[in-house]
Amino acid sequence: MKSKATPGVRRKHVCAPAVVLLAAALAIGYLPPGTESPDSPAQFAGGRESLSSPGGETAERYALTPEQMKQLADRQAAPLIEKLQSDPDNGALLAEVGAIYHIARQYRQAVTFYDRAVQLDPGNIALRTKLATSLYRNGDADGAIAELNRALSHDANDANALFDLGVIRFEGKGDRKGAREAWKRLLDANPELSAERKATVEKRMDEASLTRVDRRRAGRAGIQDNSGPVTH
Repeated sequence: MKSKATPGVRRKHVCAPAVVLLAAALAIGYLPPGTESPDSPAQFAGGRESLSSPGGETAERYALTPEQMKQLADRQAAPLIEKLQSDPDNGALLAEVGAIYHIARQYRQAVTFYDRAVQLDPGNIALRTKLATSLYRNGDADGAIAELNRALSHDANDANALFDLGVIRFEGKGDRKGAREAWKRLLDANPELSAERKATVEKRMDEASLTRVDRRRAGRAGIQDNSGPVTH
């Protein structure tokens, strides 16, 4: 499945000298790297962006504290924010700074920059989905759902937005019926999805269909229950 072109938001790769943003795979939806898919609350694609230490090792390996993660993010974002002083309407820079802060789990800052980018390009579904993810991670499930619904008003069948809508309804609101509806709509509207991706969506639909008794049994059997809120 190919992503749509994103008018008005240019893709740039700007690296701070001490910290490198690794964009190997974007974790919010399920398009492969380079297709404007944002970072997912569901970790659908299985890959993640990560902040890298000066030596090239990932922050996770060093088990950095939240404050250290923030310092790395601030350091990498600084030259981009400086450029924004003279070019405040540069959507690409705004989105890149948003991504840096989201990866560092500084979701409030990520929301600020993603929101500014979205204001410049209201019809950009990928940006709205990224904004929704940061809102959700920052504890605003209702705001995230509202942004995803706005994204879907531009393309009612967008697979990433539908997948994340299901995830946030399920994990953030406990709305199993609403989650299943979003995922069913995704499958019905996107028959070209690979078998692997269809299987992932179907698995989430099955999870949303489990009764409370079923979930307790699954827990005793060592099967992960993803019905609770995501906290990281």
